[in-house]
Amino acid sequence: MPNESAHTVHSYEQELEHLRSLISQMGGLVERQTSQAIAAVVDHDEDAAMEAPELDPRVDDLERQTEALVIRLLALRAPMAGDLREVVSALKISGDLERIGDCAASIARRALRGELLSYPVSVTGLRSMGRLVQENLRRTIDAMDRRDPDLAREVWQSDMAVDELYVSMFRELVTYMMEDPRNIGPCTHLLFIAKNLERIGDHATNICERVYYAATGRILPVVRPRGGIADQDI
Repeated sequence: MPNESAHTVHSYEQELEHLRSLISQMGGLVERQTSQAIAAVVDHDEDAAMEAPELDPRVDDLERQTEALVIRLLALRAPMAGDLREVVSALKISGDLERIGDCAASIARRALRGELLSYPVSVTGLRSMGRLVQENLRRTIDAMDRRDPDLAREVWQSDMAVDELYVSMFRELVTYMMEDPRNIGPCTHLLFIAKNLERIGDHATNICERVYYAATGRILPVVRPRGGIADQDI
């Protein structure tokens, strides 16, 4: 997201760099949270399950700092053109990053529930979905840090695969619940975990939309590719 002209006020450039740093720190933290949440589910990693929610206050604090800095820049610096797009996009990106952190923390808290630990169900589907979500999030953070519109668009287009995995898991788990009422409890937890993974994918594509807009001034299509019933709440 290169500047369209050099800034004559050094402190203004410093403030923009600080804003980029805050967003980058948030990105690193939520990427770590997501990785830990997935490890907690598929590897029954108790340490990861405990650490992911503990990072939430740091993510929330960075979001508050970002909001305060954006308000200051808009009020005192009156950014224009590319700078204005970057500043406004940073505010929206910080909101999506915070929600990713919330989803990861929710996954981690459910991961070690007794019903799941004793339930003889394969986590192959969750492992595949988690791996894809984690990869898309990593590429999203890269696009954000590099302000790369081409990579942002590429990740935005790849979200359909996450939706399709979610649809497959949804149908499989509902079938288990219909076959045996004793499956309802653990399968419900797994459904919520899968839904949170799908939501992380959605927030990542939102971020890609902001990155693309900030870098190019153009808006990606309103309707992005989606799979099956992934846009329905459960």
